[in-house]
Amino acid sequence: MAEARTVPLPGFSLLHEGLPQAATGVPVLCGETIEQLFPQARHLGREGPFFLYQSGNYKLGCASFPVAAGCTAAALSLYTALLKTAGPGLCRVWNYVPGINDASIDGREQYQEFCLGRAQAFENFHGLDFAARLPAASAVGTDGEELVVMFAAHPGAARHFENPLQTPAYQYPSAYGPRPPSFARATLLNTGADLCDAFISGTASIRGHLTIAPGNTAAQLLCTLENMEALGEHCGLGAALAKDRAESRHIKVYLRHAQDLNAVRAILEKRLLIASDHVSYLRADICRSDLNVEIELSALEIPTGP
Repeated sequence: MAEARTVPLPGFSLLHEGLPQAATGVPVLCGETIEQLFPQARHLGREGPFFLYQSGNYKLGCASFPVAAGCTAAALSLYTALLKTAGPGLCRVWNYVPGINDASIDGREQYQEFCLGRAQAFENFHGLDFAARLPAASAVGTDGEELVVMFAAHPGAARHFENPLQTPAYQYPSAYGPRPPSFARATLLNTGADLCDAFISGTASIRGHLTIAPGNTAAQLLCTLENMEALGEHCGLGAALAKDRAESRHIKVYLRHAQDLNAVRAILEKRLLIASDHVSYLRADICRSDLNVEIELSALEIPTGP
């Protein structure tokens, strides 16, 4: 099996501008080119395939693995190392999957192969009841040749949430692959006295487990926003997703078709965004071939006291 390695090359990064930036193969169409969720990070060294950093109480990691031998093997290798390295405080994972909708040599989509390896790693590490430990996550396609995985872990008390409008991803039926996706819809964690951070996973136009409005970007966007609002209400952020409470909000919008940018941006500026938000629009394939848009949101330093 090929050795996992990190790619410290220019590109869009989920980490801080001062950190090595993985060549994710996900180009920025508009907005901020660096998502600075974790400022003033310092280098901790390397553990296995992961380059590690510290920002406040957050432990951060970034690594990649070639997928020439298959996306299942790549995901199993990286997640086996990730779970050991991150420890019990794992709260957010970002995944960039090469050719996410392409067929593998086994006839399954690469995303299904990725989900198979990821689930096996979680089961190996946590046992059969690993679903309760799953953090927020996203997985989008990349034009690169390596699976890129980034994580954030924090010692604060974390709570994981599902969306009342959606089937938990880890309970999807077998029609979506031999192992369902392994993530929670949102993770909230206590970061200090009367403060919390919230991570909303990549959210798309899915109700129950079915795609809504296949191929229709405008209709999918509205369904996605309704899903995010329902999840916000359920996990305590409110339908406005901590719009008037968080110290900062960071939002990434993934678009399958670059030509949808202006129409999507116009709707989001009316329905979701405020002037102080940090927003990036990116060109990326989504985990299902009939989905055109996916949105994720991180809200930091939200007051929880009276």
